[in-house]
Amino acid sequence: MAYDRIKIFEQAKEMIVKHKLFFVDDIVAFLPCANSTFYDFFPANSEELDELKELLNQNRTTLKISMRSKWYTSNAPALQMALMKLIATPEELRKLSMQFIESENTNKNEISIKPIDWTKSDV
Repeated sequence: MAYDRIKIFEQAKEMIVKHKLFFVDDIVAFLPCANSTFYDFFPANSEELDELKELLNQNRTTLKISMRSKWYTSNAPALQMALMKLIATPEELRKLSMQFIESENTNKNEISIKPIDWTKSDV
């Protein structure tokens, strides 16, 4: 069966928006063509595939923002800690962590090895 490349591309964009998809493989599941046909039409680094990936990234970003907003207003300590770990500075993360071990090597002992003086009687 011959597929219309432009029609498949438009359907792919529509499915991404309609079903809020996040992955390229999800797009193919909603299209009337096989994986191989999809990747033949839109090879890696093609402008069309990049445009589809940009739409997927917009969906991901929208979801991330929504989730962080819910975590911020949540009363669940686990969600608040998860958000704090995402937005904290490295110093704040160290203070939050219960397993953080800071190791600073300040040992300045120098090892000195003296040569052995051999005499004829030692041999």
